[in-house]
Amino acid sequence: MNIVVCIKQVPDTMDVRIDPKTNTLIRDGVPSILNPFDEFAIEEGLRLKERFGGKVTAVTMGPPQASEVLRTALAMGADSAVLLSDRAFAGSDTLATSYTLSQAIRKIGAVDMVITGKQAIDGDTAQVGPGIAARLGFTQLTYVSKVESVDPEKGTIIVERLLDGGRERVEGVLPALLTVVKGINVPRQPSILKMKKART
Repeated sequence: MNIVVCIKQVPDTMDVRIDPKTNTLIRDGVPSILNPFDEFAIEEGLRLKERFGGKVTAVTMGPPQASEVLRTALAMGADSAVLLSDRAFAGSDTLATSYTLSQAIRKIGAVDMVITGKQAIDGDTAQVGPGIAARLGFTQLTYVSKVESVDPEKGTIIVERLLDGGRERVEGVLPALLTVVKGINVPRQPSILKMKKART
């Protein structure tokens, strides 16, 4: 299976400030981290690769320093990483972000599954994953709390979705985009050796 995991570098603070002139996040002096929900997305991609073979490609869009989150994904076990960085992307809203990521996924080629965290903690919109799915024409499975089964030969997937009033079991066809919730798995911690290797 060819799996793409979209991840994001976010400010490591709940005190997000917006520049009133540019309407963009003020990142100066604020440490950045991998979006916590995206750790679960990377782990789920790796688990599916371990079950069915194939590869996992981590993709992020952001400034050059966003390469740090790609290194984390590589240290966890992703096979390759793609950084989309351009000054033209500064201040992108969810529409522009989903468009840019979908174009990158098209360039990657035959993708069976795209996995994202359910939302980014800096924007909290939960719109980018569904936007990517709509642009690619992929089956959209949001708030996934469990991947029950995948049949690559038949091109089907069954997941459990977490809803406000309970859970829902849904079957869909591949290619699919999943947005995953916290608790779908326990993300692995990369070893120091793997972290060093990812730096190169």
